[in-house]
Amino acid sequence: MKLRATLIGFTAILMWSFLALFTAASGKMPPFQLSAVCFAIGSIPGLVVLTLNPARLALLMQPAKIWITGIAGLFGYHFLYFTALRNAPAVEAGLVAYLWPLLIVVGSALLPGERLRWYHVAGALAGLCGTFLIVGRNGIDFDGAYAIGYGAAFLCAFTWSGYSLLTRRFDAVSTDVVTGFCLATSMLSFFCHLGLETTVWPATSFEWIAVAGLGLFPVGAAFYAWDYGVKNGDIQILGAASYAAPLLSTLILVLFGFAELGWRIAFACLLVTGGAVLAAQDMFRRKVQPPVAAE
Repeated sequence: MKLRATLIGFTAILMWSFLALFTAASGKMPPFQLSAVCFAIGSIPGLVVLTLNPARLALLMQPAKIWITGIAGLFGYHFLYFTALRNAPAVEAGLVAYLWPLLIVVGSALLPGERLRWYHVAGALAGLCGTFLIVGRNGIDFDGAYAIGYGAAFLCAFTWSGYSLLTRRFDAVSTDVVTGFCLATSMLSFFCHLGLETTVWPATSFEWIAVAGLGLFPVGAAFYAWDYGVKNGDIQILGAASYAAPLLSTLILVLFGFAELGWRIAFACLLVTGGAVLAAQDMFRRKVQPPVAAE
């Protein structure tokens, strides 16, 4: 069951890999408006399940700490991420925000029943280096003038890693609650949009399809899969493997003509893949049990 749950969690990483492509194709809708629309779409599958099986509505009756954690994780992460991008260069802000997989791996040592080994940390660091090659391909220049943006990005990393680690501790809570988290995030994003942005709707049917794709997969099904994966799978492997998302995202952009393939991406591929394999060696290794002596 643990392997199956880990693989389900990895599908979230695969879906997040399409985030950049769908976002690039979605037109010029401002971020909070896009977040509001996409999370509303992302809640639809859960609402369908609850409608077809009303008995599952009882699973939404959870303590306040569950709702606070979920809403702070989904909405808090996106609010801080957008704040970081508004107050710092996207490259540097994105790199700081992407400390969250490493924080998940290191923070997993605090979880009951988990043991942090050197290869977990080494694998996550290798993934971080690979991400650095991808995100910083045009150079990195941290400027103190953007301290607010960098601070928001750092809090962003802690928010998502903290949400993921706390979710693991709430393993008895049904993934159905993610539907409520998505709806709450959609509403809060909508209010932020009204106060901070000018409404811009997609101009073509192709852009609407991209928005729908965002809502159904990277901003929808991915959060259900991640919730199930971190609750029931190997959170250390998922943390290290999360660095595959920016790599796969770049490769997808290359495939669709939005970026060019170069030595940085090739080397980053080796680092991220090697790091994930290193962190996952417990899954691949088969322990040989000593034979039982005959009595």
